[in-house]
Amino acid sequence: MTQTTRATQDRTGAQEPMLRVREVHRSFGSGAQAVHALRGVSFEVRRGELTALKGRSGSGKTTLLNVVGGLDAPSRGAVELDGTDLSGLDEAGLLELRRDRIGFVFQSFGLIPVLTAAENVGVPMRLRKVPARQREERARTLLALVGLSDHAEQRPGELSGGQQQRVAVARALANEPDLIIADEPTGQLDSETGRQIMELLRAVVRSEGVTALVATHDPTLMELADRVVELRDGRVADPADDAAAGVGAGAVAR
Repeated sequence: MTQTTRATQDRTGAQEPMLRVREVHRSFGSGAQAVHALRGVSFEVRRGELTALKGRSGSGKTTLLNVVGGLDAPSRGAVELDGTDLSGLDEAGLLELRRDRIGFVFQSFGLIPVLTAAENVGVPMRLRKVPARQREERARTLLALVGLSDHAEQRPGELSGGQQQRVAVARALANEPDLIIADEPTGQLDSETGRQIMELLRAVVRSEGVTALVATHDPTLMELADRVVELRDGRVADPADDAAAGVGAGAVAR
């Protein structure tokens, strides 16, 4: 399959993949009762790309994101992030990877209710022991990036759902990660707010030079993504199978 992307040559350097997923399997349980959530998933994401991961509920999207993010280990196969094989890291190494190189955005926002927007953005930097003044400056810069300069001192309960998700995006960028992983980031938002969040993610990938892997049912993100990968029953769907069956493409690389 010929693959082209909208990522530019100068952003992707020598076009080396930033993320490699190789024949990843993940099973839960054993024997006849085993559940095979992932069945030999393979794909690559180049630096500076936004990749949308689509599929029905139960197709393996969240399991795959957990494996890519170092929150879970594959039963077989390998995940490489910018040349680092996650299977070679111990728990301390995985913790450092998640803290320093990966930013997470969750469907439920995941903000700490008693902290202000700026303080929530600053949490990942606290874990890295970034000095207070530097942390505060970075938090305000990121809130400006996501259009929330005037809401830095408000707590999550004082913000709309879309504003809370913008704070979550800013928090994901706090430690200048290589990769942003987002699991259904518009799942609790109305369609217009969801479009705004998707456009924000697209803009952030461009402006900050990060790579993003986003699980979504939202067709808006698929329109904005550089690459769309579909999972079906724990496998990457093959467009050739769809073409033979006379249906739409199942996995698209644009």
